[in-house]
Amino acid sequence: MSAADYVDEDETTIEVLNAYLDGLHAGRKAGRDEILRARPDLARAIDCLDALDRFASDMVELRAEEAVADAPTLPLDSVSRTTDAFALPRELGDYELLREIGRGGMGVVYQARQKSLRRMVALKIIHGCGLASPDQLRRFAAEGQAAANLRHANIVRVLESGQVEGIPYLAMDYIEGLSLAQCLARRALDRESAVRLLCAVARAVDYLHGQGIVHRDLKPSNILVDAECQPIVTDFGLAKLLYDDSQLTQSGMAAGTPSYMAPEQAAGQTSRATPVSDVYSLGAVLYELLTGRPPFIAETPIDVLIQVLEREPPSPRQLDRSIPRSLSQICLRCLEKDPANRYPSAAALADDLERYLKGESVEVSAVTPWLRLTRWGRREPALASRLAVIVFFYGVELFDYYVLHRLEDNFHYSVTIVLAIWIALSVVFQRLMRRESWQVAMPAAWAFVDAAALLWVLLLGDGRASPLMIGYPLLIVAAGLWFRERLVWLMTGLSVLSYGVLAADYYLVRTWLQTVPPLNSDDHVYFAVGLVAMGAAVAYQVHRIRALSRFYERRK
Repeated sequence: MSAADYVDEDETTIEVLNAYLDGLHAGRKAGRDEILRARPDLARAIDCLDALDRFASDMVELRAEEAVADAPTLPLDSVSRTTDAFALPRELGDYELLREIGRGGMGVVYQARQKSLRRMVALKIIHGCGLASPDQLRRFAAEGQAAANLRHANIVRVLESGQVEGIPYLAMDYIEGLSLAQCLARRALDRESAVRLLCAVARAVDYLHGQGIVHRDLKPSNILVDAECQPIVTDFGLAKLLYDDSQLTQSGMAAGTPSYMAPEQAAGQTSRATPVSDVYSLGAVLYELLTGRPPFIAETPIDVLIQVLEREPPSPRQLDRSIPRSLSQICLRCLEKDPANRYPSAAALADDLERYLKGESVEVSAVTPWLRLTRWGRREPALASRLAVIVFFYGVELFDYYVLHRLEDNFHYSVTIVLAIWIALSVVFQRLMRRESWQVAMPAAWAFVDAAALLWVLLLGDGRASPLMIGYPLLIVAAGLWFRERLVWLMTGLSVLSYGVLAADYYLVRTWLQTVPPLNSDDHVYFAVGLVAMGAAVAYQVHRIRALSRFYERRK
């Protein structure tokens, strides 16, 4: 069967199930037998749809006053929504469902009343019932197992787990309040309250680690804030047991939320997800509490993922100069790419936050010059890579000029001017790239400058006969690192145009270049280093694509 056949079959399956679902909503079940005769492989899906139809037959239009006759007034911030195309059902076993209060990648959470004990709970139901994959079902069960024995004031309790008519559920404490994400959307917390809240969360996470659990999905939407403004950590759907070698997340699959996941998680290195991975996520939450935005923001999750893997976040003080330097340093230490450079535990992070609140000196390690340089390189990768190549080339040129005395004064001075202009424009472009309005046009302008500068240097030297010709394929490969197809084609076109100029110079203008003697020793160095740089760029591109494929595999 061809790939097109598979696509057609998937589309046909969706159309059949959608049509059957529409019939159920209209109150008819005609066509079931015909569908199963033609597609016996859909029996499980049809049975699940029938079960959910029976489950949803007693549909209600809930009002707040009808929902809880003998319960205290509850915040109803949103209109009840439907889940998975089905109307909100009234009962699920011992639980009366009242309203939807949240949903994630795997389940929907309802406010519900447990009838037998007459108490309010949060009930989580897995998406899609029988249509859920075995991995989703195992993960849902693992969430209950991970949280079942946890007893901490800042961690949500799991009260019960089970199934009703084949529908898995988890019953948890109902927290009257909002998620931290909702709080941030409504208003910013004052700095001291934010630090105290994060400190409490860090203590709760340290308790988790002491119980052998890594959360792996810490983010504002998974932190509830109760009526006393106390944070409650919830959602253990991606939790990892440190002492259990059987991983529900497949090896090489990214798990987490891009804006808050540690680089080792973003790279799909699940075996490296340790307590310090949660420390990174705590730092990302602290960053948002301080600045009002996550450490990395972009148009798509893929772009965010690339930044998590490669870039350094702007310093919080760069976004808000009123943020104390010590607090900014605490935040950035949590967000170190290398796990060894982060706080060794969530408790150590909490200790430093408490020192800050008391006005004491925090124990953030001094930033070494090398670490400062690598951070800058990650923040400004386009500029850093160009400076590295230009500095290397100019170093060889200086050696030829001052030590070997093989270059003329005019050539040396001209090349110095060209490289100085190239560097100056690159610095300007990098600064302009920080402005959102320039982020689309600037890479294209930069491509023109790169191609023109390389052409200028080649024309000053041996033109088409120069080993620096390797710079053109290197520029094309480097253009691919922006992940913009049009930019790659632009650089390809500029390179071909420049080569045409060099060919005309070689055959029509400076014909004597055809008699240039064999390559010098430094020419071999230029060419070899260019090959290494090109190989590194391609290898890094492959690394990125593999990381992105892992992320999409998880999303799928």
